[in-house]
Amino acid sequence: MPTKTPSQADFPSSLTVTITLPPNPTSSPSPNILLLLHGLVPFDLGGFHWGDDVAFDSSTGGLDMDAGFTRSPAILVKDLVRGVLVQKCGYRPREILVLGFGQGGMAGLSLARELGKAGEGVDSEPLAGVISIGAPYPLSGSRAGSKNRTPVLLVSGRDSVVVSDEAVRRTKQVFEFVEVSRYARKGDGMPSNRDEMLPIMQFFARRLRSRQGVPEGSVELG
Repeated sequence: MPTKTPSQADFPSSLTVTITLPPNPTSSPSPNILLLLHGLVPFDLGGFHWGDDVAFDSSTGGLDMDAGFTRSPAILVKDLVRGVLVQKCGYRPREILVLGFGQGGMAGLSLARELGKAGEGVDSEPLAGVISIGAPYPLSGSRAGSKNRTPVLLVSGRDSVVVSDEAVRRTKQVFEFVEVSRYARKGDGMPSNRDEMLPIMQFFARRLRSRQGVPEGSVELG
């Protein structure tokens, strides 16, 4: 069980972190942590790009999301997940869920992969899940070793160029449990209606832990 609610003072000053507490916080810590990782734009969020470098897509002239992911996932694992949420606040990886948009989704998938590469005991547990909107596992990422057991939900528009069938296959080479939800419309933006949001809410319902715990007589899996 988590022992304390994370506060701004818990995190290294090198990290830009915004903490949003539940509307009616209780004295006991929340049973889950949801990490939100922003995309490349808009640029007025005060954040930064997650890739190792700033790269441009030669086919579109725009910024390329897949700019290498070696530094940011390692920092997120060491300074945020293990250093603060696990060691200082008592959360297990199974109680931490990630939602990322665009390049933030790639960073979230790379974070889950990095977390599962090393460690013993609690450190070796998979995350509660990763929801990646508009982004697959990066082409630049490693696919060596056994599959990661963190459940993954990929969300994209119809006929997505980024979350293509090949990109989904690549993600499934790295993660054992991968679901795909595609909008009826084109475009990999954030969900804009109930039908587009429903698969995400269903994923939340399956993966988030209840404050009341598991009902008597039930068996919790994963």
